[in-house]
Amino acid sequence: MNHSSRITFDPAVIGGKPCIRGLRVTAGTVVGLVASGYSDADILKAYPYLEKEDIRQALAYAAWRAEEIELPDEAKSRVRILPIQEKTG
Repeated sequence: MNHSSRITFDPAVIGGKPCIRGLRVTAGTVVGLVASGYSDADILKAYPYLEKEDIRQALAYAAWRAEEIELPDEAKSRVRILPIQEKTG
């Protein structure tokens, strides 16, 4: 995934967890609020320094992360990634 510039990782901010634009709001916090039923308007009211695009990017990051596979270091050296062939015709 080409991570959005809105999702940042800084060891000095909440221990390097994925945050929204370097703020002390994690992507997980935003995703949790959405999962709990809060609307975008509710979230933006509670966190007025966030933008609607921040919410969308947090959800996109979480979706990508849920599909990512973690491999042990020794397995990484044995993995061969093949290019995707585009369909023609």
